[in-house]
Amino acid sequence: MTHPAPNVPRPSPAPGGVLTFRIDEPAAGKRLDVFLAATLGDSRAQVRRVLNRGGVRLDGRVMKEGDKGRLLEAGERIEVVGHVPRADERAAPRPDMELRILAEGDGWVAVDKPAGTAVHPLDPAETNTVLNALIARHPEMHSVGEGGLRSGVVHRLDLETSGVLLFATSQDKWHALRDAFRNHTTRKTYRAVVLGSPVNSVESTLDLVVAQHRPAKVRVVSPDPARREQPDGVRRCDLRWRVIEKFAAAALVEIDLGTGFLHQVRVMMSHLGHPVAGDAWYAVPGMPDATNAPRPMLHAASLDIPALGVAAACEPPDDFRVTADRLRAARK
Repeated sequence: MTHPAPNVPRPSPAPGGVLTFRIDEPAAGKRLDVFLAATLGDSRAQVRRVLNRGGVRLDGRVMKEGDKGRLLEAGERIEVVGHVPRADERAAPRPDMELRILAEGDGWVAVDKPAGTAVHPLDPAETNTVLNALIARHPEMHSVGEGGLRSGVVHRLDLETSGVLLFATSQDKWHALRDAFRNHTTRKTYRAVVLGSPVNSVESTLDLVVAQHRPAKVRVVSPDPARREQPDGVRRCDLRWRVIEKFAAAALVEIDLGTGFLHQVRVMMSHLGHPVAGDAWYAVPGMPDATNAPRPMLHAASLDIPALGVAAACEPPDDFRVTADRLRAARK
């Protein structure tokens, strides 16, 4: 279990799987979710889930998610029922789930993530993710990387994005793969159907920041000459695209990412006037989408890390191909 932060009273186990502790003066005035995250070694998102299931009692009263911002007072007694440290949580194996392995090597495996399937569970009760299927084939992945419900996860794809997804099956390889992503020595190529009539080849760099967390949304931060530093959390991101095929009011493009950031392709293409077809979340106001795409038409086509011998690729799924074929037919 992660040790509590300084000046935070250490929880003491009680019978029945309950952690109990008293709020002392240094901890008084802290938000309930901030205090619990520091004490339990969890993220605030995980704390919200514990609150939501009624797993926290304050002086005997059950706290709910809406109580996350409550300021604590000295002498109050908190009980956490049935807490499992994040690193000890385990993704339930699902050997019955379909899983397509694209490539694998010493300490790594690349799979084809279907659109609509999450990368990993957010709660042990969630069992329909790629990790649930993969860990049934590679049980040695438990505790690799961040461990727990993120065991082996090297990077992520948006829920509705399909394509190449990389996992580590050993700790040494996880560190090497994460370093490659951090140092931008990976090559990630996407296919997308975007709206409008983009020029043939463009390279763009923008500053992005997470604007909200639930549900997640990213925005572009405009440079401010009056500020010496950007706001916290801002990340400079870049991508390059080339047009593969043009339709009446859309285009099929190939996109290379130099960086990786939440919703990066979707928010950057939208900001540049060419939102991904079917992406209502980052739609450009007043710009019609006549593609009838059933989801954001974004597919992770290939991933290469030459220095580590990692290479994987896969063709777009049926819904992507059907959308492109329909646009071709309408052009004739």
